[in-house]
Amino acid sequence: MGEFLRNSASFAIIANGFGLQFHSCSQSRDTVCFRCFNGSFNGGLPLKTHKRLVLKCRLNMVLVPVYEYVRCSPFPMNMPRMNLQFKSTKMGNRVKVLNMTASFESELDSSQNLPSTSSNGKDLVYDSKVHFLEERNEEELSRRILMLSRSNKVRSALELCKSMEFSGLKPDVHAYNSLLSCMLRNGLLDDALRTFEFMKNNKVITGHTYSIILKAIADTQGNDAALDMFAELERDSKLKKDFDMVVYNTVISICGRSNNWVETEGLWRRIQENGYIGTQVTYSLLISIFVRCNQCELAIDAYTEMIRNGVEPRDDTMHAMINACVKEEKRDLALSIFQKMLNDGLKPNLVACNALINSLGKGGEIKLAFKIYDIMISLGHKPDDFTWNSLLGALYRANRHADALHLFERIRQQNELISLHLYNTALMSCQKLGSWDKALQLLWQMEGLGLSVSTTSYNLVIGACETARKPKVALQVYDHMIHQKCVPDTFTHLSLIRSCIWGSLWAEVEEILDGLPPNVSLYNAAIQGMSLRGKVESAKKLYFKMQKNGLKPDGKTRALMLQNLRKHRFKVKKLT
Repeated sequence: MGEFLRNSASFAIIANGFGLQFHSCSQSRDTVCFRCFNGSFNGGLPLKTHKRLVLKCRLNMVLVPVYEYVRCSPFPMNMPRMNLQFKSTKMGNRVKVLNMTASFESELDSSQNLPSTSSNGKDLVYDSKVHFLEERNEEELSRRILMLSRSNKVRSALELCKSMEFSGLKPDVHAYNSLLSCMLRNGLLDDALRTFEFMKNNKVITGHTYSIILKAIADTQGNDAALDMFAELERDSKLKKDFDMVVYNTVISICGRSNNWVETEGLWRRIQENGYIGTQVTYSLLISIFVRCNQCELAIDAYTEMIRNGVEPRDDTMHAMINACVKEEKRDLALSIFQKMLNDGLKPNLVACNALINSLGKGGEIKLAFKIYDIMISLGHKPDDFTWNSLLGALYRANRHADALHLFERIRQQNELISLHLYNTALMSCQKLGSWDKALQLLWQMEGLGLSVSTTSYNLVIGACETARKPKVALQVYDHMIHQKCVPDTFTHLSLIRSCIWGSLWAEVEEILDGLPPNVSLYNAAIQGMSLRGKVESAKKLYFKMQKNGLKPDGKTRALMLQNLRKHRFKVKKLT
């Protein structure tokens, strides 16, 4: 039903099934438009769904007075939804409507391969309204879409976008991208995909558009689905030319989510082949992924290319590179990156400092290691157990055991709580120096602090007693160890047997062997020690006992026993 009245200068058009409604929005003295029109149009052509078939029908309205009514009776129809465009001319107090056009199934509404409903069960595209636009400036209308999308007013933004299309206007690509983001924030993935297809088909698309969609697919359907979609887009040469580093960075980031360094490397090679130069984000992502996946050589290659292309690395990139260089034992490159950070006014973090100190310590660069330590303190970092252990380990490997014990005392004075690992490192120096009394002192400190003293710690103390030729002290430590319900291992008994042999405690050696299950390592150590100390008969006795228990002696044990047997036979012949 329709009527012409002289009280409207603009109107809204609302899609409602297959019909249309027109409502006045403002009043004007000389302008005439529809007041309230309900109706539908019969195109007379069979239309198939899911096809972009456009049918236009023109209705020529007769001239009528302003206060008269024109009725258009509805026609039965079965058609897709339509858009209408009006061109009118005003003649006095009459209006003549020319070329009222119905365009079936708009581009934004139609899609062949997408679901018919949005992610939340509602079809926002089909349910949205279309408004008559007084504003005709595309830039201004695009700005409004942008603001509505940023305000998360998805329906209003979509209605304005459809109204622009209805009026033959085109939103700019930034408005479309903002609308896509708004849809995705509201969980309208299917609607966003329809809009993406429209943008792609109409070549209103940028690299940012692809980035938005690929991220959404990765978040909702998984990383593999996003990578498959990218591969399909990449195979289309027409679409591929729209790719930029924003797209590639997005795909690299998606690869990094699942630590897929193989796909990351392949993508990096394709970027090189296509003649693109990576950005700061590109190289930061590449290096981060390669370092996480222990592909340090690839990380170093990416960093080298980054510097060659004149791209300035970020601080997190340089931190990752220091770790990569340390793992590959490229200390000079690690030091140069560390120095570059200082020169650029950046502050290397504690992890990078520790990694460099540990690497230099292992390489025997003791002075440099302590220099990095001093720089670390000047940067305001507080040393942790890893720092101290790296420095103690560096001194230990350099055979500077006294300096290691001196440093340990400094650490103990500065820290109330010291880890078991640091104590063990100090005990290793005690063992090398034979400082059995210092080793015992550290052992009592550990137990006094309530630390769970391990078998390794007791072994180191017994080892210090062995070096100092203090077998009785070693036996006391062993008894204390048993009393503390700490289970000794083979290394404990080997050190104890060697200590007793050098102290000529033969009975204790046999007692230890008799109290343990037969062990080939212990018998070999006992026989070799007795043979070297001239206790040939005792060694022979243990050797036969060893064979009786089914244990096979090693080469050194057999050689010593053969040598002793020859000497014994020579003496027997000489006596006879």
